[in-house]
Amino acid sequence: MSDFRVWKLISLFCLFSLMLGCESKEERTQQTIKYTLQEASREINALGDALEKKQIRNAVLLSEYSRVLSQQNPQLSAIAQLIGQDASTQGPLYQNLLTRYSELKAPSANMSSDDIINQATLLKEAATRSLYSDALTDPINVLADMSNGTLSRVGAVSKAAEDAANNGQANVGNQLVGNANYGQWETNSSGTSFWMWYGMYRMLGDLVGDVEYGGWSKRRRYSYYNDYGRKRYTSYKKYQRQTAVEQRTRQSYKREGKQFTSPYAKKKSGASGLSRSSHTPSSATRSSYSRNSSYAKSSAGSVRNSSSRTSRGVSRGK
Repeated sequence: MSDFRVWKLISLFCLFSLMLGCESKEERTQQTIKYTLQEASREINALGDALEKKQIRNAVLLSEYSRVLSQQNPQLSAIAQLIGQDASTQGPLYQNLLTRYSELKAPSANMSSDDIINQATLLKEAATRSLYSDALTDPINVLADMSNGTLSRVGAVSKAAEDAANNGQANVGNQLVGNANYGQWETNSSGTSFWMWYGMYRMLGDLVGDVEYGGWSKRRRYSYYNDYGRKRYTSYKKYQRQTAVEQRTRQSYKREGKQFTSPYAKKKSGASGLSRSSHTPSSATRSSYSRNSSYAKSSAGSVRNSSSRTSRGVSRGK
């Protein structure tokens, strides 16, 4: 039995034991929220320690790829170092785990108790080492593609094999398009949505070019985030926003008499060597709570301070 499944069984046993002492349904719900948030906090903090101690395999590899590419091609040094930040606690992937935890500690009014529990469960899973290491394959493979074959892809088929299978060459950096940790879809006055990078990640726009949602949806390539990690690595609000963009584009295509293909209709080929945890459905989608949550319906399914590396936050014990 994998460590991921053992961890799930232990968590469920502890939660069941805790709830035995609760009297009302509301008490049980609040205890579940408290317990699941505590579990998420512990996972996030443990992951932060592991990143700082260089114990996450793909984080170490990402850092090395960033260094090698910067040396080989100084013109790409700035963007290579930027992408390499995900090897640390300062990168957007880890920082967004902190942000999501803070949001769940003070949830918005439209989030039900079920939504909070589901989101806390997804957040806890996202912070596990095996899943987080898999999530790092996207930035690793962006750097690999930027190296023109000098560096090998990880957790995915080679770029040459992918291009051959899709009858064409994809732009470098396409693995991060659609990933809410690096950008978001913006809709213009005519109702067309385009991908917009956050902050310094706008540099990737020179490599990827302009990406229109409908065309990307139909022809997108494999990425870990879009094919395996979206539910676990997207906040409640950003997931809802992605769903709204998809629905709006679908309606627009229908009015124009065109066929729309959801970018998430099926997994794209290209995954290779991912951990078993990535192939295991989230326990949040199978829980009794998910049946009534608005998050499940929309999908048809204090930690460390982000401004300081030395701040330990909730349950850090340092």
